[in-house]
Amino acid sequence: MKYDFDTVIDRRPTHCLKWDVAQGELPMWVADMDFATAPEIRHAIEARADHGVFGYQDVSEEWYRTYQGWWQRRHGLALDREWLIFCTGVVPAISSMVRKLTTPAEKVLIQTPVYNIFFNSILNNGRQALESPLKYDGEQYQVDFADLEEKLSDPQTSLMILCNPHNPVGKIWTRDELARMGELCKKYHVTVVSDEIHCDLTDPGCEYVPFASVSEACRSISVTCIAPTKAFNLAGLQTAAVAVPDEALRHKVWRGLNTDEVAEPNAFAVEAAVAAFTQGEPWLMQLREYLAENKRIVRESIGRELPKLHVVPSNATYLLWLDCGKVIEEGGWEDAAGLADHIRRKTGLYLSEGGQFGGNGNRFLRMNVACPRSILMDGLDRLKKALE
Repeated sequence: MKYDFDTVIDRRPTHCLKWDVAQGELPMWVADMDFATAPEIRHAIEARADHGVFGYQDVSEEWYRTYQGWWQRRHGLALDREWLIFCTGVVPAISSMVRKLTTPAEKVLIQTPVYNIFFNSILNNGRQALESPLKYDGEQYQVDFADLEEKLSDPQTSLMILCNPHNPVGKIWTRDELARMGELCKKYHVTVVSDEIHCDLTDPGCEYVPFASVSEACRSISVTCIAPTKAFNLAGLQTAAVAVPDEALRHKVWRGLNTDEVAEPNAFAVEAAVAAFTQGEPWLMQLREYLAENKRIVRESIGRELPKLHVVPSNATYLLWLDCGKVIEEGGWEDAAGLADHIRRKTGLYLSEGGQFGGNGNRFLRMNVACPRSILMDGLDRLKKALE
């Protein structure tokens, strides 16, 4: 079956966060897609809606089997049933674990630039956000292992939030990189919460490595956050899971999620996840091809029309990290926030300014390319117009 990713869907009448902008503006910022989810998932939701009764829900055995089957088949990770805990979302789970696994004023390490909401989960809960900036050579990013070890060795550092694959730089960490991170965290008694929500959005031919699959050390100290929401555009249904192999750690996480009341599904959360992981694979495979072509178009267009910008190489997510350092310097803007404001005022194109992601993000913009191609071309035209 050929799926449709080209039809433009008007999201403005749906109280959509992404499209809550002025008429004429084009939002390519927050990380959700402008595609309808797989028809197989919609049919499952419609069937549940037709039942008409929406009381308290439980997590079905099929839900457990579905997660186990998907991660074993697609990612080579065998998940025991008891490892899995339902949660309403990856961010609520991370915030809950920050509260449960650390004490006030302790440090939570993040590798910046990184998903900006990690800062919220840390700072809003009275912990310190400890940045271990990734090394950037003007082309791409690498882990600064010397800095990482120094920060992990601080006795006040008790938790690390890993982004795998990494948002916003689109990097898939290698098995060796993950093993080295895990060894350091084990050495310094630091628990790892691995956010793997983008794991199914890798480019065709590229596969990610689950942190817990790398070694016994990684498995024993980690919590893995997983969900169908990014890959199948289901964030509004609040359906996710955490996998915790270590029994003692799992009990703490389970207590935290239940204390915070984020461990119970709504009426559609289980059915949507089951449909995604049992029927959505053909749709996902075509989506990955479409997104890879969108990214190729952006890279080639910017390379040809806007050579002072640099698109950081990416083999995961539908987010592109644009190095605007030369443009910022020549244009006289203080940072990427000023440039983003200029682009939006001049053309209506709304991109994420990179400073909010920490690290060296104040010279970058983040572009979401998960949209029909006509919208993508409109965005590129606006970007060109703003920077001419």
